Amino acid sequence: MQILKDGTHRLFEQDAETAAVVTRMLIDLEKHGMDAVRRYSQQFDDWAPADFELSPAQIAEAIASLPEQAIQDTDYCQANVRRFAEAQRQTLLPLEVETRPGVFLGHRHIPVNAVGSYIPGGRYPMFGSAQMSIIPARVAGVKRIVACTPPVKGRGWYPATINAIHKAGADRIFAVGGVPAMALMAFGLAGVDPVDILCGAGNRFVAEAKRQLFGRCGIDLLAGPTEILVIADDSADPALVACDLLGQAQHDPNSGVCLICLSEDFGRRTMAELEKQLAVLPTRDVAALAWRDNGIVYQADSKAEAVALSDQYAPEHLELHVADIDYYFANLTNYGSLFIGEETTVAYGDKTIGTNHILPTSRAARYTGGVWVGKFLKTCTYQRMTREASIETGEVTERQCNLENMLAHAITARVRV
Repeated sequence: MQILKDGTHRLFEQDAETAAVVTRMLIDLEKHGMDAVRRYSQQFDDWAPADFELSPAQIAEAIASLPEQAIQDTDYCQANVRRFAEAQRQTLLPLEVETRPGVFLGHRHIPVNAVGSYIPGGRYPMFGSAQMSIIPARVAGVKRIVACTPPVKGRGWYPATINAIHKAGADRIFAVGGVPAMALMAFGLAGVDPVDILCGAGNRFVAEAKRQLFGRCGIDLLAGPTEILVIADDSADPALVACDLLGQAQHDPNSGVCLICLSEDFGRRTMAELEKQLAVLPTRDVAALAWRDNGIVYQADSKAEAVALSDQYAPEHLELHVADIDYYFANLTNYGSLFIGEETTVAYGDKTIGTNHILPTSRAARYTGGVWVGKFLKTCTYQRMTREASIETGEVTERQCNLENMLAHAITARVRV
């Protein structure tokens, strides 16, 4: 292996300052409720309306302000997400099996009752996030979905975001962002009953709020800066690979950008092409920082080494620009979502194609996948048995409990024998 360009890979950090700020805010928000929400919203977003919740008339007005093409395109994207979520749901079946004569064990997939969906704003109003958390939850059977999205500073809301949230199926929509939004949904403010799961990406303050609220409610995952890794052999197009790397670099100066190639010549041609495209990229002010600080290019000596390097990085998004797709598909294990062949690209998954874009970052792909319909389902086991099976099981259970000195447990078994 040869390193053609070195850079950093931004991982989850113990940020004491951010943690302390979020702790103080959550304590304040729980104590003072909507008064604190209004105070923080005024401070950070210049936004303090009489009611943070959008009325049906305001939702309709926001949608009516959009070009028809924008509405149709969002409908197209959401139909794809819904179709895939429904197919995923069909794979999750109940189970009941007789493991011994008269002993019946099973499980059911039970949806959580309420989800809080956060749709980020900031540098880019990522309204596509609405369908990624709301639609799978609705398909799972969640009864109540509350959505929060940051206001456009001092002006209200972004109409395309409101359209996406409404069409995805949220029951209530609030124009409030950051830690106050997390508190509103988790604590149950503004007449909202507390939710069971918080879902959606955000900045470091939102991520820290989710981390601190976990346990009080569930969370989808902790998302750090976005990442792309491309594995490319000499059959790939350097210009296309460079284009895809920059497409993700534009998100954030901390974005992770990695190329694993199979020859030094391809790696150097791709880096040259990337610099050429970067010079005219409209979002180069951000992308250039991400590439400078976090851009990594490895030349692997073999396909096996390329797989090992990729699995070690465990990227959020992994693209394959290779001839031997079957080898990589069979051997790669750590990624959030896999984009197979040059016909696909991260932007398709982020916006349009139907897979989910709320994905693990910072090497979390080693132990979890992204958001999907199963994230909103609890797999709960049950057991039932005949009288004869209970007697047999009770005898063994009593002896096991006595060995553990769990004498009260032993009695509960003995009285059934």
